[in-house]
Amino acid sequence: MLIKTKFLHYAAGIAALLTLTQCFYTDKQNEGEKLYTQYCANCHMDDGSGLRNLIPPLAGADYLENHRDELACIIQHGQTGNIVVNGKNYNQGMPGFEHLNKGQITNILNYVQTNFGNSNPRFTIQEVEKQLLKCRHLLEQ
Repeated sequence: MLIKTKFLHYAAGIAALLTLTQCFYTDKQNEGEKLYTQYCANCHMDDGSGLRNLIPPLAGADYLENHRDELACIIQHGQTGNIVVNGKNYNQGMPGFEHLNKGQITNILNYVQTNFGNSNPRFTIQEVEKQLLKCRHLLEQ
């Protein structure tokens, strides 16, 4: 009887562990990289180096730190006008990706923040959501 009880506890533990593992497994692994490749790499290049004097680099870009509170809005709504990245002027417009949701934008930002030689703090989905709400209100004015 004692062996049967121990076996049942062991089996229940294994079942719980398998269930828990499935909770953390996702097919969205590396989603940030996939989304970057799909939406950003054509202009910013696979390695984040940018396109000469037209498109700013993301690799080692001071802009990522200096304009952190604007990055989610830039991805969703695009950007026009002059910007300065690592002391260099860029004036090529960037299209927005209005159809991307806050989770996808968070994943792209976190990929960029932690790759290409960048070691910036990661974004939370709540931080991205706040940025998107803020820029939506500014666009509506």
